[in-house]
Amino acid sequence: MTIDVALIIKAIIILLIFGITLLIAMYSTYGERKVAAFMQDRIGPNRAGPFGLLQPLADAVKMFFKEDFIPSQANKWLFILGPCLSMLTALMTSAVIPFGDSIKYEAAPGKVWDVPVQAIDVNIGILYVFGVVSLGVYGIMVGGWASNNKFSLLGAIRAASQNISYEISMGLAIIAILMMTGSLSIRHIVEQQHGGNWNIFYQPLGFIIFITCAFAECNRTPFDLPECETELIGGYHTEYSSMKLGFYLFAEYINMFVSSAMISSLYFGGYNYPGMDWVQAQLTGSLGEIAGHNVGTLIGTLVFFGKSLFFVFFYMWVRWTLPRFRYDQLMNLGWKALIPLAMINIILTGGAILFLKPLIMGFLK
Repeated sequence: MTIDVALIIKAIIILLIFGITLLIAMYSTYGERKVAAFMQDRIGPNRAGPFGLLQPLADAVKMFFKEDFIPSQANKWLFILGPCLSMLTALMTSAVIPFGDSIKYEAAPGKVWDVPVQAIDVNIGILYVFGVVSLGVYGIMVGGWASNNKFSLLGAIRAASQNISYEISMGLAIIAILMMTGSLSIRHIVEQQHGGNWNIFYQPLGFIIFITCAFAECNRTPFDLPECETELIGGYHTEYSSMKLGFYLFAEYINMFVSSAMISSLYFGGYNYPGMDWVQAQLTGSLGEIAGHNVGTLIGTLVFFGKSLFFVFFYMWVRWTLPRFRYDQLMNLGWKALIPLAMINIILTGGAILFLKPLIMGFLK
């Protein structure tokens, strides 16, 4: 296989990941309305297309044709930049997530190329994700400030303080994972969970801290104080309409899917699943090494999306189950509960690595 064909396959994988991310985010709006309808004993979208499946397209058309209004006293360029920045950072985050193992292709007899099912495979994937996520708050902050509306500004300030507070706990929760794996590469972390050796069994406290912080980072209920309609009308996007508002709403659903994919990768084995080796052996025996490997990669990718979509559903489930926190409760939880718990988790993890691991290895020998 020439380098040009390798680049073509890589480009196809990148475009597929980009398209699937957008598709899942689009239909998450439909899924959330259906979940809400089920929990509130009503029907939900059922007019646009069979079972209402064309409702997201109808919403997109509605957004496109709404009046694109910019307040006269707003900072025009920053007002436009805010939603664009939120959308950009949301889409950038999925670049380092491994959605599957790899695709094999025989370029010549005895020469097989491996192309990972991942946009970019960098050895500092965790740092990349945190860097991009930390930039995402600027989209909200810029949009809220540029609106020249006190309710928008209050929502933007809430978002900034909330993201800073909960990023600390999230980072400390991931440090425990890094202590166990010794790598910042998300693919390497996923590969170490092969054979059912998932991190959730070793880091249950870290998982609870991480998923709680993920709710806060995505501004999802019960942490949706930046867009609290009972206090701030609409929060940071009060003055927005048309596709600028659509970008903010869409970015939230993309962040929800990406955080679900991160949870699946870090704690639930990513594309690994129980019995994976047996399934791969059967496929290789019946289809051949290359075809069997590629079909096994497809199955692993579907398993990964299944895990991620479960956590997307979990986001929706929590939204229609728990009430919104007060702002002081939100900040107290972040600073007085989650950060101490995350530090305790690091100490426990270090103690287990230092004392328990040698004892277990000695016992096994």
